[in-house]
Amino acid sequence: MASPKPNRAAARAAARLAAVQALYQMDVSGKGVIDALAEFEAFWIGREVEGVEAAPSDLDFFRDVLTGVVRDQRAIDVKVDGALAEKWPLKRVEAVLRAILRGGAYELMYRKDVPARVAITEYVEVAHSFYGEDEPGMVNAVLDAIAHDVRAEEFAKGR
Repeated sequence: MASPKPNRAAARAAARLAAVQALYQMDVSGKGVIDALAEFEAFWIGREVEGVEAAPSDLDFFRDVLTGVVRDQRAIDVKVDGALAEKWPLKRVEAVLRAILRGGAYELMYRKDVPARVAITEYVEVAHSFYGEDEPGMVNAVLDAIAHDVRAEEFAKGR
């Protein structure tokens, strides 16, 4: 019997986590986006790794976040740098946090179909997968600042 399809929110959450992991791997290894896509789709997404069953992912969403961050990285990095504390540029931020912030900023800047509050919450949850309280709080603050800049209309309407 086939396992039930995951709901869309769970599949997107798994895709975000996979995208952050792929972005991190690309950052530290210098691997290109084509290689990262191929490796993650073949060996990681939806697979059992070291005894842990990975949740099924929305592959199209994973691909969009990963390729979108790479394509628009300059604009994303400028926006994230502007939201970070003065004298603490993105290049000084640890690699996993950089990947989380880039993924979240990409969705806020370019995926208007995803509500800003949803994107922020999802990337804070990704941060909780790797860190305690300080880093997820920082992710929340930075992405909230970006959201208020690029999606001001969502917050003005109280949505």
